[in-house]
Amino acid sequence: MIACRKQFTDTLLELAREDRDIIAVTTDARGSVTLGDFASALPQQFVECGIAEQNAVGISAGLAHSGKKVFCCGPACFYVARSLEQVKVDLAYSQNPVTILGVSGGVAYGALGATHHSLHDIAALRTFPGMTLCLPSDWRYTRKLVRFLVDFDKPCYVRVGRAAVPDVYEDDDFDFQLGKAVQLLDGTELTIVATGETVWHAWQAGRRLKEQGVSARVLDCSWLKPFDEEAIRRAAVETGRIVTVEEHSRFGGLGAMVCEVLSEHPVPVRILGIPDENVVHGTNAEIFHHYGIDADGIVSQCLDFIDH
Repeated sequence: MIACRKQFTDTLLELAREDRDIIAVTTDARGSVTLGDFASALPQQFVECGIAEQNAVGISAGLAHSGKKVFCCGPACFYVARSLEQVKVDLAYSQNPVTILGVSGGVAYGALGATHHSLHDIAALRTFPGMTLCLPSDWRYTRKLVRFLVDFDKPCYVRVGRAAVPDVYEDDDFDFQLGKAVQLLDGTELTIVATGETVWHAWQAGRRLKEQGVSARVLDCSWLKPFDEEAIRRAAVETGRIVTVEEHSRFGGLGAMVCEVLSEHPVPVRILGIPDENVVHGTNAEIFHHYGIDADGIVSQCLDFIDH
């Protein structure tokens, strides 16, 4: 098990050793982001802004406008709240190709509570024209993502958690494409659509459902913008029911996106996510279990959905 944040910065350092145009920017978060090795090895390609996320986005935009390949890294909760205007104007509106790496996203900060949770980022950022969004599902997906983003010509938001996560992919032999979902399991009775760290739980749930005689399709929708609308429509036609799973508010996130895609030809959709409340305090795993977005909760909800 490897943390996606660690795989991201390790891959970035590997590439930056060969490409002096790659720049890492952070905001007193080199420990949280795991940028310590990068800062030590390549100090001329590292910018420390202190606790000033708005300034970090502006500096990153300027560097990108000058031709640098910029990765602006820090806690997700601050880059999608405190500096949201700068992301909107300096990156999305101005089309400066900066990658924002939001670490400890969703409920990864656990007991620190609502001030440190980022459960609105998908809803907010997908409305910005020209913005790209990706929530990688494991370290192998993350590694491919970093290599892709180094030469990507648009601004992108990447959200990862904090802890090490189980492997979704056993090797690198999977179809990584911008805006395309990866089918982990095929099925005919319902489709489970997940993103980010909920993908592993959805995959485990799908396997357990098959053991119980329920044919479940599972889609890894790490890319949320652009979004694989074709895969969603095909799943609706071929399986008839969809369950979405996300470490995000039920409002405006993955579930809402699926419903928007299917609005002209709807099928039953059940959205699993965080309800309209401040999240209970606990570890990441405890919070996932409390809100039913772990494998146990997904299995239970899928069985109930089929029965009704």
